[in-house]
Amino acid sequence: MKKLFAFIAVFSLLMMGTSFVAVAQDQATDESTEAVDEMVDTTAAEEVVEEAPVVEEEVAEEEVAEEDGGLSVLHKNLKTKFIEGGASFMGAVLLALIFGLAFAFERIIYLGLATTDTEKLLTDVEEALEAGGVDAAKEVCRNTRGPVASIFYQGLEKNDQGIEVVEKSIVSYGSVQMGLLERGLSWISLFISIAPMLGFMGTVIGMIDAFDKIQLAGDVQASLVAGGIKVALITTVSGLIVAIILQLFYNYIIAKIDSIVNKMEDASITLVDILVKHNLKK
Repeated sequence: MKKLFAFIAVFSLLMMGTSFVAVAQDQATDESTEAVDEMVDTTAAEEVVEEAPVVEEEVAEEEVAEEDGGLSVLHKNLKTKFIEGGASFMGAVLLALIFGLAFAFERIIYLGLATTDTEKLLTDVEEALEAGGVDAAKEVCRNTRGPVASIFYQGLEKNDQGIEVVEKSIVSYGSVQMGLLERGLSWISLFISIAPMLGFMGTVIGMIDAFDKIQLAGDVQASLVAGGIKVALITTVSGLIVAIILQLFYNYIIAKIDSIVNKMEDASITLVDILVKHNLKK
């Protein structure tokens, strides 16, 4: 089930990124014909003067639609900047964001499923020990989801071998569960590092392109270097934004893991105390 959630998250984000790139490319094609369309519209407006009121009404409606659709305007601006930054580097930065978010969402789902009400679990285990013994307590842990219940089960399995063995079993299996909680974090940190690097690479290539144009022209003109510098700045900003977004998710996941681990350690100590008390009553 956890792998299914991860697959769905990755597939959804990949489809979102693919559709974004496709729409951005379509917009680039549409923008290349806007100048011709504007010339045709200007000529038609000069020949047919009586249709001017209708055109003014349509323009007014478009202005109202733009005011109402703030998100659509933002989406259009993002697509424009994506095209201006270059499909190669901007696509790579977008893929870093997609895969980073996919791993982040998978971890968030996993940690959400791994969260357990430790106080309730301890109460149920203690009641089961008093009522039905170790077997009943093991059944409670078997029917409870999360790493804490798994650690409890391993400790209860070793109860007949003494408290020291129980403690060693809890510590050993706790390390295994911590590894499972932290699985995939290295990939998120990798994409956090890669995104700014891709942006800086686009910056360097944009500056090289600007200097090439200066060399060919033999003169420094703002119109020659503006395009390359603009690409350089857009790719850098995009890489930094992606890194910031992924860093926020990464820190949230780390905080969530620390919370689960702290509860796991406290609950394990309490379980050992419960087992000691239960064995003394025998």
